Amino acid sequence: MSIHPSAYVAPTARVHPYAFIGPQTRVGEFCVIESDVEIGTGCMLEPYVFVKRYTKLGDYNEISAGTVLGTDPLDKAFKGERSYLRIGNGNKIREHYTISRGTEPESETLIGNGNYIMTSGHIAHNCKLGDEIVVASCALVAGYVEIEDQAFLSGGVVVHQYSKIGRLAMVGGNTRVNSDLPPYFLYSDFNVAARGLNRVGLRRAGFAKEDIWKLKQAFTLLYRSGLNRSDAIGRIQAEADSAHTRHLIGFIQNSKRGICGASRHEESGSEE
Repeated sequence: MSIHPSAYVAPTARVHPYAFIGPQTRVGEFCVIESDVEIGTGCMLEPYVFVKRYTKLGDYNEISAGTVLGTDPLDKAFKGERSYLRIGNGNKIREHYTISRGTEPESETLIGNGNYIMTSGHIAHNCKLGDEIVVASCALVAGYVEIEDQAFLSGGVVVHQYSKIGRLAMVGGNTRVNSDLPPYFLYSDFNVAARGLNRVGLRRAGFAKEDIWKLKQAFTLLYRSGLNRSDAIGRIQAEADSAHTRHLIGFIQNSKRGICGASRHEESGSEE
């Protein structure tokens, strides 16, 4: 067992001899830390957290009660081989959450930095989450999903396997995501549809007015102009070129599932 002298482990916690607990980390009552787990500096594990083998947490993560990290994947193809869950730094994972490790041997589920993951949900095997993402309560993220930085998933969102969600996308509550969602836009409806530009999120992220205006142009060309996708992309490149619209175009062109369609009614809040 490797527990740093400055770490605190509650008397009722159980830490495997082959686990590592870093400096100033606190492990609460009745936690279970399995073999081959590494927990970095300054983490806080509330009571009843279960960290399963082959899980690595970076520094200053806060894990709330009843959460289970590194669960075996919910995949009938899983045969019990070694795979991993890697979690970065500064994440908050709230009560009663589960995150699985990868399915294929030596594969991994990746969670970046500064994410806020709320209560009572699941992130499945082989997902890749970036940084500063919000996943609200009761959201379910299926296997092999990718979510880019600063996206926001509202409560009850269900994301189908292999879907991809772009940077600063915001998905409304109880939406079913079964296609790729380009970055910077708002989405809602039972079957996910594009509603408008995520202006509030862009402003909070420090986007310049000119960049927001170009992304608004891009949304209009993609979803309101009646142009086919190839022509809309050509117009965006010619009329609204920026680093952000180039990222948007790259996301669309690299989509394997295809991007979602438009809603009939643009979200009024997108114009605020």
